[in-house]
Amino acid sequence: MVNKKHISSVIAGTGSYIPEKIVSGDSFLNSTFYENGLLIEKDNADIISKFSEITEIIERRYIDDNLLNSNIASIAAQRALDDARIDKETLDHIIVCHNFGDIHHGSNRMDILPSLAAKVKQQLEIVNPDCVAYDIIFGCPGWVQGTIQANYLIQSGDAKRVLVIGSETLSRIIDPHDRDSMIFSDGAGAVIFEGVENEEPIGIIAHKTQTFAGNFASLLYMAKSCNPGATDGNTYMKMNGRKLYEFAVVNVPQVVKMAIDKAGLSIEDIKTVFIHQANGKMDNAIMKRLFKLYDKDAVPENLVPMTISWLGNSSVATIPTLLDLVLKEKVAGYKVKAGEYAVFASVGAGMHINAFVYRF
Repeated sequence: MVNKKHISSVIAGTGSYIPEKIVSGDSFLNSTFYENGLLIEKDNADIISKFSEITEIIERRYIDDNLLNSNIASIAAQRALDDARIDKETLDHIIVCHNFGDIHHGSNRMDILPSLAAKVKQQLEIVNPDCVAYDIIFGCPGWVQGTIQANYLIQSGDAKRVLVIGSETLSRIIDPHDRDSMIFSDGAGAVIFEGVENEEPIGIIAHKTQTFAGNFASLLYMAKSCNPGATDGNTYMKMNGRKLYEFAVVNVPQVVKMAIDKAGLSIEDIKTVFIHQANGKMDNAIMKRLFKLYDKDAVPENLVPMTISWLGNSSVATIPTLLDLVLKEKVAGYKVKAGEYAVFASVGAGMHINAFVYRF
């Protein structure tokens, strides 16, 4: 009897770009914050301290003035290629997940023509016309969704190798008068997925995605500055933090459980959870609620690696950057082993929630 082999989407290489410019809380001491058009009278030191207490963010990273989103995406991509030790011309697809395209320093204009994926292909000097390059605009869950699409391409047999990049420069689209803007940062992460045949499923095992539009689409949106005196006409990224928190804590655990159930596993089988680095307090609450769904009162230690305290929230870049750091053993206390299962999960503008289960 011949055993039927599976085509599995496995990680062949990872790379990331972490900006060198560190922006601490003290960088906002001279900021002028407004809420509902009114000046916030609290001392900035108190605002910053409370913000760090809630989000667990101590510092974040901003890119240098001469760089663009497509540039840092290309750097991360090249590092993933070097890690995988493959010929760049053998890539079948390049998927770049972002939200705002290229924004030049000192500007508020978004440039997505041509697509960032096309720019990355150009910067990598890939000649092969069969390497198809396109973007995904899917909020913070973009990289997870790009990975799910890569898996479909590989499972179909139409692709052997797919490069999925999450890259963002949120520092250029945030309102300096909005205290919520302190949560956001810049960065890029890239992962190459490769199709391999094996008798026992490895790589991406199962996935689940949901979109909650309706009343929830307005939790992350674009709007004018909080400063009522602003006359530049620019729009900036905004969020309804409290409502977003409530939405995520209730709905993300259920989507994660759906993915785990679809894989035929239980929470005890999961050894690592790569969750979107959105807000430390929120991520902790999501994990507690997830374990409650399995009638568990405590979240095991060393299950959820976190980088938000020193990297901030770089949207689509948080998970692939975190993955690269963990695989290269740069996050203390975390190391994945062959045969272990992990969950990747994210939530963001849409509102979208997605998750996939992966076996190393």
